[in-house]
Amino acid sequence: MKRVLFTSFMVGVVALGAQARQSPPHIVLILCDDMGFSDLGCYGSEIRTPHIDSLAMNGIRFSQFKNTGRSCPSRAALLTGHYQHEVGMGWMTAVDEHRPGYRGQISREFPTIAEIMKSNGYRTYMSGKWHVTVDGAFDAPNGSYPIQRGFDRYYGGLHGGGSYYKPEPLYNDLTRITGLPENYYYTTAITDSAVSFVRQHPSGEPMFLYVAHYAPHLPLQAPTERVKECLDRYKVGYDVLRERRFKRQKELGLVPREMQLPVFHKEFGGKRPAWTDLEEEQQRQWVQNMATYAAMIEIMDDGIGRLVETIRQKGMLENTVFLFLSDNGSTNEGGFLGQLMADLSNTPYRSYKQWCFQGGTSTPFILTYGKAAWNKMKGKLCNQPAHIIDILPTCMDMASAHYPTQYNHADFPGISLLPAVQGKKLQKRTLFFEHQSSCAVISGHWKLVRANRNKAWELIDLDNDPYETKDLSKQYPRKKDELEQKWNEWARTCHVLPLEDKKWTQRINYYKQLHPNQRGEK
Repeated sequence: MKRVLFTSFMVGVVALGAQARQSPPHIVLILCDDMGFSDLGCYGSEIRTPHIDSLAMNGIRFSQFKNTGRSCPSRAALLTGHYQHEVGMGWMTAVDEHRPGYRGQISREFPTIAEIMKSNGYRTYMSGKWHVTVDGAFDAPNGSYPIQRGFDRYYGGLHGGGSYYKPEPLYNDLTRITGLPENYYYTTAITDSAVSFVRQHPSGEPMFLYVAHYAPHLPLQAPTERVKECLDRYKVGYDVLRERRFKRQKELGLVPREMQLPVFHKEFGGKRPAWTDLEEEQQRQWVQNMATYAAMIEIMDDGIGRLVETIRQKGMLENTVFLFLSDNGSTNEGGFLGQLMADLSNTPYRSYKQWCFQGGTSTPFILTYGKAAWNKMKGKLCNQPAHIIDILPTCMDMASAHYPTQYNHADFPGISLLPAVQGKKLQKRTLFFEHQSSCAVISGHWKLVRANRNKAWELIDLDNDPYETKDLSKQYPRKKDELEQKWNEWARTCHVLPLEDKKWTQRINYYKQLHPNQRGEK
């Protein structure tokens, strides 16, 4: 049986002295990759995540937390507190389009969370996936590597994808790593590095640690023995598992009890197949794939347990804040069977990574803070809307950090989430989304969304239809026009326009031919 290392987190917290309560908290920010809304035990899953679940039970879970729908845009928003287009990361690192919103990496005009925390006296560390340096600069540092953007130490990969056994390129600070041990596994190495940074951290100084896991991003790769442990759970098929997750989500309060679980036939081009419709070999392969996916998450969870235990042994646990989230929803990039996996992972939401529907932009978000003054929401849910742009302002608020005076962009669209941790109302605002011309705006209980620039807008009443099954645009044309106008104004202001809908390879080739300089330089 796995030992949950966080169960003793709160013991003795009330007895902390005034000096400990007033000292800046250590902050551990954990981001995973391509994991769906329902893929944690504390969000309804059969995947065994006891250490993350323990963080949730000792902190607050958000049920309406949103990301950008894709990896590097989400990372840019997380690192800067601004919408991704504002900071030059409107699409992917694959190409520098030499357009203000689409440079393929974070603009130097905006400080990263590491640069801000460092200027406020923090030691800053990062382990894992970076994915905010343009691919054309992978051969040599161009000013945008983690060490050059505020991190004192870094271990991990610059790229957005690749093998778990031979990730490339890997860096230790600014030194490129060549040659890996025979038993190398990226998730374990990310944990090992994070643990090493904690052990070496000087006592008496505040720590900011960003752990950016690659798991459970494709390819599906995990040790055989770990996959075997998960196989039996998936033999009942996705229909049964989806219903079980949804039932558990109702019990946890993550979804309203009166709601029915929808089946998204439209996403499958007509009719979504039932488990019994699959051929035996398809069922066998889906079970194998899903067991591998689960093993990848469980290995990550093991590592988070090791990290928490190391922080406890260091004597830092009672003054450490943990934040955990995913960069986007689960992906349908794995073909037909992969889409059926994502359909389970994103329960109960529609669509997948790269689209601005709920399945693409909804993430678990857990915030756990040990100080007694912040325990009012321990183990509870927050159903208020929040967004990945809120991470940096929240960390600054917790640390009483000041924005560096040499920068001009302290007017964050994001807000601090600490009022929610105290059981208070968050500031109301409108949230905006765009990726690959999929667009959305959320204002109150209304959402306007479209799959791409060539599709019609859909108006959704999130209070009554959080699963986006009923388009109300014809019934409420004024509301549709109002939200569309808001989205257009945001898009003009934040360097989103003009929208680009070229296919992946065509888009990359077009802009590389137009702009041969692909090192992210002006």
